[in-house]
Amino acid sequence: MALFDLSLDKLRAYRSASTEPEDFDAFWSGTLEEARRFDLDARFEPVDTGLTTVEVFDVTFAGFGGHPVKGWLTLPAGAAEPLPLVVEFVGYGGGRGLPHEHLLWASTGRAHFVMDTRGQGSAWGGGGGTEDPVGSGPAFPGYMTRGIDAPENYYYRRVFTDAVRAVEAARSHPSTDASRTVATGGSQGGGITIAVGGMVPDLAGVAPDVPFLCDFPRATTLTDRNPYREIGSFLKTHRGRAADVRRTLSYFDGVHFAARGTAPALFSAALEDQTCPPSTVFAAFNAWAHEDKTIEVYDFNDHEGGGPYQEAAQLRWMRGRA
Repeated sequence: MALFDLSLDKLRAYRSASTEPEDFDAFWSGTLEEARRFDLDARFEPVDTGLTTVEVFDVTFAGFGGHPVKGWLTLPAGAAEPLPLVVEFVGYGGGRGLPHEHLLWASTGRAHFVMDTRGQGSAWGGGGGTEDPVGSGPAFPGYMTRGIDAPENYYYRRVFTDAVRAVEAARSHPSTDASRTVATGGSQGGGITIAVGGMVPDLAGVAPDVPFLCDFPRATTLTDRNPYREIGSFLKTHRGRAADVRRTLSYFDGVHFAARGTAPALFSAALEDQTCPPSTVFAAFNAWAHEDKTIEVYDFNDHEGGGPYQEAAQLRWMRGRA
């Protein structure tokens, strides 16, 4: 697919038309307060993986509603002091997978925590192990329209809350240095990273890669690729519900979390990306509140973005931050 979105000059100036709810901050502070009424109960069980350069822990912690959420904590073998911490969130349909799928960050001498995404983990990778015990009204297949009738019921309210609690769980391990915590992830994981960056005030950095869940008003009308297309397919059947859906999504738009970003940021965008169109990524990047921000642009790539080149950029960027 050739370039289909705005020119790069226009992308750098683009601002989203997404309307922020007046009670956005109250909604999220109340949601997190409710979640913190449950003991975090972070448990770290050593796992014999056959890997000799790292130590791996099977993690369980209490997320939204006190529901158990899984993760992996991977540490460089023999590490003797609190380590910089990378907390990672995964892409749409994936789960935490298997420990040997996540060796990059521990190989740099950092602690690495990867969060399982509730209810997902069956589309690619090594699978997941976290249930989503909350049901929803009628929804189009996938996750984008589960509970879309109201912000209180929406699926990503639970996921974003789990993600904030994941940072708290990872930081609770004695081998991690809370003051040197970076959040990262690609696609859905990038969108979750932006949400965490808007709700956790003391991160050392965030690195969202080709992020999803940004600028819903444009994304849902610009691309016909899933997952955004799930929303259009839902509205194709549920005629007359667009205003209610837009209201729900406005509480989860990465643009509004970005406006509250308090950490340095490294974004990436791909100009042929039809899954997460570049204008939606730039909408969040341009809204990011911290002045120390950079975006890597991959001119001829689709949703794979920079791939290993972006990982190399992240490795360079994290030096001195975490």
